[in-house]
Amino acid sequence: MTDPDRERPAEADDEQPVDAEAFYEALDARGRPVVTAAEVAAALDRPAGVVDDALSGLESDGDVGRLDVRAAKTAWYAPGRADADERITVFEKRRDVIVDQPAQYTRALLTQFAHLENTNREGGYVYTVREEDVWNAPYATFPELVSTVRSALGGRYEAIEEWIEGQWERAHKFRLATHEDGYVVLEAKSADLLGNVAEPRLDDGVLRARMGDETAWVAEDRTAELKRTLYEAGYPVQDDRELETGDDLPFDLDLDLRPYQADWIARFADSGSGVLVGPPGSGKTVAALGVMADVEGETLVLVPSRELAGQWHEEILERTTLSPEQVGEYHGGAKEIRPVTIATYRIAGMDRHRSLFDSRKWGLIVFDEVHHIPSPVHRRSASLQTKHRLGLTATPVRETEDQEEIYTLVGPPIGTDWEALFEAGYVAEPEVEIRCLPWASPAHREEYAASDGHGRRQAAATNPAKIREISAILHENRGSKAIVFVEYIDQGDAIAEALSVPFISGETPHARRSRLFDRFRRGAVDTIVVSRVGDEGIDLPDAEVAIAASGLGGSRRQGAQRAGRTMRPVGKARMYVLATRGTEEEDFARNRTKHLAARGVRVRETEPVAVVDPEDASATPDGGGVGFEAER
Repeated sequence: MTDPDRERPAEADDEQPVDAEAFYEALDARGRPVVTAAEVAAALDRPAGVVDDALSGLESDGDVGRLDVRAAKTAWYAPGRADADERITVFEKRRDVIVDQPAQYTRALLTQFAHLENTNREGGYVYTVREEDVWNAPYATFPELVSTVRSALGGRYEAIEEWIEGQWERAHKFRLATHEDGYVVLEAKSADLLGNVAEPRLDDGVLRARMGDETAWVAEDRTAELKRTLYEAGYPVQDDRELETGDDLPFDLDLDLRPYQADWIARFADSGSGVLVGPPGSGKTVAALGVMADVEGETLVLVPSRELAGQWHEEILERTTLSPEQVGEYHGGAKEIRPVTIATYRIAGMDRHRSLFDSRKWGLIVFDEVHHIPSPVHRRSASLQTKHRLGLTATPVRETEDQEEIYTLVGPPIGTDWEALFEAGYVAEPEVEIRCLPWASPAHREEYAASDGHGRRQAAATNPAKIREISAILHENRGSKAIVFVEYIDQGDAIAEALSVPFISGETPHARRSRLFDRFRRGAVDTIVVSRVGDEGIDLPDAEVAIAASGLGGSRRQGAQRAGRTMRPVGKARMYVLATRGTEEEDFARNRTKHLAARGVRVRETEPVAVVDPEDASATPDGGGVGFEAER
C-alpha cells in the first residue's frame, strides 16, 4: 500500500496558508468555540509556531479573537460564532453554572473560581461559585480574576461579577503584620471591622491590647487561631508578618526548571507563603527545591512517611549542591537535625520531639501532602515557627469539608491548571474508565443481600469477579507498568496470588516494602498490588496503569491520588475504577472521580471485558466460571 504522506513534500503543509477559512475548519473539527494554537495546529496538521504566528496576523485583521487568561494558555475564537455542542447556562442569583459537553479548556477555566457540584452520564456539569472559591482564586488582582470569569462564561454577568468583587474585597479586610518593635499586629480596613467583627468573635487573649482604632496587638502563639476564626466568619486574613529566620543557607540547583515551575517560585516569592497545587508528575518537589534555593534559609520538610523522607533526601542531594552533612532525617529510623531536616508529621507533633523543632529558627517549612494539615495529628506542626510556609498537594480536598484550613494554616493556593500541563506534554492526561461488574456467583450476591453496613460494603468491594477483570485489563495493557489498589488485606492477598505478583500493605516489613518498590521502579516487577500505603507518600514513577479494585468508599482525594500514579510524561496513562453493579459502589465510583473531572480529566463508563454469568452452575465462590469475552 502506498503511504500517502510520501506522495507530497514534507514541507507542503508548512507552505499552506493558515487563513480564516482554515481556522473555522479547525473550530468545526474540534467542535468547540474556543481553541488553543496547539489544537488548531493538530487539526490542520501544521507546526504550532506557524499557526501561532498566523493567528496573531488574523487577529489584527479582525477575523480571529484572542483570549489571554492568566491561569491558562492564550486561546482563540471566531467572533460571532457559537458552539453547538458546548452550551453554558448561568443562573446569576444562585451563582450556578450548568455546562453541557464542556471542553477541557472550559473546565480548566471554571475550576479557577467555581466548585464542581455534580456531573451526569450525558456530559452535563454543574458548577457553583462559592465564597471560598473566590477567596482562594489564584490571582493577584481582581481584573485578572474577572477576565477568567468572562472567558469561562462567554460574556459579562453583572450580578455574579458584583458578588465576586464583594467577596474579593472581604478577603482583603484584615491583615497580619509585624510591628517595628517585633510583635504581631492585626490591621483592619476600618474601626468598625475591628470592633464589630474581629473583637466579638475572637476568644479572650487572642488580642492582647488595642493599639489604635484599626489595629490590635496579637498574641503570637495564637495567630493560627485568629486566622481560622476570622476565616469561618467570612473574612480571610492576609498574613504579611516578617518572621525571624535562622542561618543563611545558600545553594545552587542542578536542574532546569520548566516555565510553570519558575512561575510558581516567583509567585511564592511575592506572597511569602502558599500551597503549590498541581497534578502528580508536574514536579512540585522540584519547584519546592527552587523555593528553598530562593529563600536561602534553613529548611524543615514534613512528610507523611519514612519512605517519602528517604526519597526527599535522595532528591535534594541529587538535584542541589547541598552536601550530605547538611541534610538529615528525623523519624523512627533516624534522629538528625541538620540545616535541611526531613521529618515525619507524627514525629514533629510529638511533645518529646517538638522542642527540638521549636528551638530552631527555620527559614522555610515545606508541608508535603499538605491536605493532611487540618487533621488533629498534623495540625500541631502548622504552628512551628518559620519565616515561610510552603504546602505541596495535587488534591486539596477533604471529605470533612475542612480543606479551607489548609490555606489559613499554610497559605493561599499557587499552581497551574491541569489542562495546560496535559496539552504541553509535561504530564500524561489519564484516561479514566469506570467499569461496573456483575457478581461472580449467586452466592456472592446473596451474601451481599444478607449483609448490612460495613459488611455490605466489603462484600461489594471484594467481589471475586474483579480478579478476572483485572487480569483482562492487564492483558489489554500488556507491557505497561500497573498498580492495583485494594482496601482489604484478604482481597489483596487473593489478587496477588491469582496474578503471581507482590502485595504491599501496612503489614509488609519496611525493608521488604522498600525493596519491592525499588524493583517496581527499576522495572524488575511490572505489576504490584498495594493497600492504602500506596495512596500517597511513595514515588512510583512510570506507572502507566492504575486499577482501583476497592476502596471506593474512600475520599475524592484518594481517587485523584490513585489516578495520579499514572500522571507522568510516559505516553499513555490509564485508570480503571471497578465497581460491583447494582451496589452503592456504582455511586461511589462516580462521586470519587468527580475531583478529576473538575480538573479537566475525562471520565467515562465502559463495559467490562471479562464476562461473568451469575447463573452459570460452574461459577464457584472463589470466582470460577468466569471467562474472557475475547482474546485481545
